[in-house]
Amino acid sequence: MSEDRRIQKLPTGIEGFDTILHGGVLRGGIYIILGTPGAGKTILGNQLCFNHAAAGGRALYVTLLAETHGRMLGHIGQLAFFDEALIPDGVSYLSAFRILETEGLKGLADALRREIRARKVDLLVLDGLVSAEESAGTPREFKKFIHELQIQADLADCTMMLLTSAAADPSFASAEHTMVDGLIELQTRMRGRRSERDLVVHKLRGSGFIRGVHSFAVTDEGITVQPRIEAVLSEPSKPIVIDGPKISTGVAMFDEIMGGGPYRRSATLVMGAAGTGKTTAGLHFLGAGKDERGIFVSFDEAPAAIRLKAKSLDLPVGRMFEEGQVEFMWRPSTEAVFDEVFGALLERVRAGKVQRIFIDGINDFAQMTGEEARMTQALTALTNECRTLGATTMVSLELAFNGVVPGQPLAGLPVLGLSPVAENIVLMRLAVLGADVHRLIITLKARDSAFALKFRRYDLTARGLEIEPDSVQADIVLSRLVQPTGVAPSPFGAIAPRLPGDAA
Repeated sequence: MSEDRRIQKLPTGIEGFDTILHGGVLRGGIYIILGTPGAGKTILGNQLCFNHAAAGGRALYVTLLAETHGRMLGHIGQLAFFDEALIPDGVSYLSAFRILETEGLKGLADALRREIRARKVDLLVLDGLVSAEESAGTPREFKKFIHELQIQADLADCTMMLLTSAAADPSFASAEHTMVDGLIELQTRMRGRRSERDLVVHKLRGSGFIRGVHSFAVTDEGITVQPRIEAVLSEPSKPIVIDGPKISTGVAMFDEIMGGGPYRRSATLVMGAAGTGKTTAGLHFLGAGKDERGIFVSFDEAPAAIRLKAKSLDLPVGRMFEEGQVEFMWRPSTEAVFDEVFGALLERVRAGKVQRIFIDGINDFAQMTGEEARMTQALTALTNECRTLGATTMVSLELAFNGVVPGQPLAGLPVLGLSPVAENIVLMRLAVLGADVHRLIITLKARDSAFALKFRRYDLTARGLEIEPDSVQADIVLSRLVQPTGVAPSPFGAIAPRLPGDAA
C-alpha cells in the first residue's frame, strides 16, 4: 500500500459534510456512524452509496437486523439522490443477518470479504453494527471482528461505514471507538416542542476537521448538512477591504447624521422598537443603489407585504423589486435552521453579485438557534464575509417598547458585543410626552467618520423617512421629558420652548 493512496480523500458527495471533513474521509478507512433510531443513519448510508456510485465507484449496502430491502428502497426512492439505474452495478444490497446468526462474526467477516472481492466494491456500508456486537461471545471477539474489517478495508482499498444505534460512550473509549479511523454521531434534540438534528465528528484520524456541533436536516434531497458559520468562516475567505467611497442610505439627512453615509462594504446596525421605521430605512437603503443588485432578507413580513409598503411610499425600491434588481429571501423563523439561512444568503450574494443587503430583524436568528451566545460570533462571520464579497450590509435589531428614560436617553441599550458586527450603529427611539409619541434618531457609532453625537427628531410620512435638519426639536423633546409639567423652572420665569403643534 503506497503512502499516496492512504492520504487520498474520498468525498461523501454531501457538500456541507465534506466541508466539515475537510474534503471527505480517507480512502480505505473504517468509520462508525452512530445515532438513536430515527436520527437519519439509514438515509445517510444510502446517500453515501448512491453519491459514490454516481461518481463512478461501486458500493455495497449490507443490512443485519433491519427493515427489508424492499421497504427501505421504497422509502429512499422518494429522495433526490436515489437513482434506480445505479442498481445493482453501482449500488448493490445484501442481507447478512442469517449469516451472522448461523456462522457468527467470523462467518460474517468471511462473507463481507468475498462480496467485496466479487463485486469489486470500494465503499461498504454495514447497517446494524449493534447486532454484530450483541452476537459476540466476549468483548475480545468483537475487537477481533473490527480488526478483521480493518484488514479487509486496507487490502481491498475499500472504505467502510459502520452504522450503529448503540449509545455513545461518554468517554468514547470503548474498543470499537478507539480502533476505527473516525467516529461520527447523529443527534436529535428537543428545543421546547421543536425537534432539531445535530451532527458531531468526534474523531477523524489522519485529517483535520471542523469540531463542534453542526446542524443537519432530512429533506427531499436527502441529508443536508450546515456547518457552523462561525467555524467555517472563522477567517473571511478573502482579506477584508472597506475601500470606500461612501454611499447613500437613500435619505440625505440619514447620510448626514452618519457623517456622510456608510462606507462601501461596511455594515450598519439599526436598532429600535417596532414602529420606529427600521424596515423603511432598509427600503430606502436598497433603493439608493441605482445600478446595484440588492437582497431583502425577511423572517416575518412576507414579500407581498414588503412590496405593498414600498409601492405605497412610492420608493425607488418598489420598481427594483418588480424588475428583479432587488430580490427577496423570505425564511419564516418558525422552522428555519440558523446556519442554513446564513449559508443560503451567502450563496445568493455570490451567485447574484449582490452589492446591498438588508436583513430585517436579526432577533429572529436567535430564535432559530436558541443559542443567543452564538449571535455575535455568527453575525460577525456573516458581515465579514459579506464585506469580502463586495456587499454593503444593513441589519435591523428590534428593541423592547421602552421609551426614553428622562435624563437617560441611552439607558437600557444592548450595546455590548455589537461592535464587531457593524462599523455603524444607529438608534431609533420613542419619546412619550403626554398623549404624543415622538421619534428620535441618533448615530452612536460611525467608524472613521466625523459625526455629531446628537439626537434628531424624525417622522414616517407618505414619502418614507424624513429626518429634521437639526437637533432643535429633539432637544425640546428631551428637555420636556425632564420637565413633565411643560414649564421650565427659571429665575426669569421663562416658558419652555414649544414643539410644532403646541397650542399658542
